[in-house]
Amino acid sequence: MKMWSALLISMFMMSPVIQANAQNYPCSKSMGGVSHCKDGKFVCKNGKISQSKKVCTG
Repeated sequence: MKMWSALLISMFMMSPVIQANAQNYPCSKSMGGVSHCKDGKFVCKNGKISQSKKVCTG
């Protein structure tokens, strides 16, 4: 029983970290990922400019 409790607690503690990582990446989910940079902004694979505040270099 203690083992199951420890497993559940650790899963609950890790879930916000996993969600935060997914939300902080430019062009995530339906945007398809980053295609390239243009004028310091991320251009997504679907052709739209990301609303990210991060500056794209490279």
